[in-house]
Amino acid sequence: MEKKAFVTKEQVEEIVKTCPTPFYLYDEAGIRRNVENVKKAFSWNPGFREYFAVKATPNPSIVKLLAEYDCGTDCASRTELMMAKALGLSGDHIMFSSNDTPFEEYTYANELGAIINLDDITHIDFCEEACGGKLPETMSCRYNPGGVYTLSNGIMDNPGDAKYGMTKAQMIEAYKTLMEKGVKHFGIHAFLASNTVTNEYYPKLAKELFELAIDLRNETGAHIAFINLSGGVGVAYKPDQTPNDILVIGEGVRKAYEETLVPAGMDDIAIYTEMGRFMLAPYGAVVTKAIHEKHIYKEYIGVDACAVNLMRPAIYGAYHHITVLGKENEPCDHVYDVTGSLCENSDKFAIDRELPEIEMGDYLFIHDAGAHGYSMGYNYNGKLKCAELLLKEDGSVDLIRRAETAKDYYATFEGTDFYNKLDF
Repeated sequence: MEKKAFVTKEQVEEIVKTCPTPFYLYDEAGIRRNVENVKKAFSWNPGFREYFAVKATPNPSIVKLLAEYDCGTDCASRTELMMAKALGLSGDHIMFSSNDTPFEEYTYANELGAIINLDDITHIDFCEEACGGKLPETMSCRYNPGGVYTLSNGIMDNPGDAKYGMTKAQMIEAYKTLMEKGVKHFGIHAFLASNTVTNEYYPKLAKELFELAIDLRNETGAHIAFINLSGGVGVAYKPDQTPNDILVIGEGVRKAYEETLVPAGMDDIAIYTEMGRFMLAPYGAVVTKAIHEKHIYKEYIGVDACAVNLMRPAIYGAYHHITVLGKENEPCDHVYDVTGSLCENSDKFAIDRELPEIEMGDYLFIHDAGAHGYSMGYNYNGKLKCAELLLKEDGSVDLIRRAETAKDYYATFEGTDFYNKLDF
């Protein structure tokens, strides 16, 4: 698959007149096309809803855009819940999936009417107290089947080593306990593999959860209202990977639904998803400028972005494709390490990458950074997080988050003698 930037060199040259590099750029048209396809893929299920994983791209402009398509939010903290509330979301448009959850966060989620997704059976009494002694009528429980999760193309992940979720026996016990405490409607949630690039993952997961739903209903008599397939549908970060086809995935889930749940008389179950990466990763990029070159034992290109802006390559060795804007058709006959300026040797966006010859001032477009990119940023070395921009469908560009300043970095010292001596 050829990876193409959704912006041209000429467009970037116009943008930098008012917003210097580095910056994040998101593609509104691409985001809209994608969410429309997701809704189409699951249109066979009347109750379907995508709960966008706020952790992936916690920008109000992005979450608001998705909310236009009736997407909810998957929140994991009070701060994320605050964003959902401020955007006018409440009730069953908020899924609160947390682990090792603080007392006050259960309280706040309950105040918003969010669907609380319990990570562990030991949280039941804790959550009940946090909710003022009365649990909501609809709740969900997170399932962990243990073992190693495999598909036809190999091992996907190892749920048995994951800290999340309950065993099947605990799910049964939890449902019974929750029913005794007044809960009337139940959900099942599971996340068994991350960033799968196969159309097989969701349908297989769905079938397993559908079978679990039947067992839970038979064992407890509980009404299963929804099944949340969570995330795990990934993106093709590398050009030689075949992207997931969400229409094929949706059809696979539909087939499993009709083969499993319909004969069991459970065809009123809604399907939920939480596809943060799939929803946003391909539609966001880091745009950065080459500012240095170094010739020692290897050839290095230094850019004005660093791992503060996109840490996935540094901490995971993750691959992010790079396009040198304006040189898309030139031969990739140079081999570079593309580096940032942190005092860490892992601060590299690419290692031994074949690219066109890069000259100082060239703009590099780092692909597939729209999810788990900006949100994972930090301030090591006193580096400041960059701006986020939205490329509108009409070609205009909106600033949807300004770049951090030194005042932001030092704001928690405000009012002290130290703060007053800073040279802003």
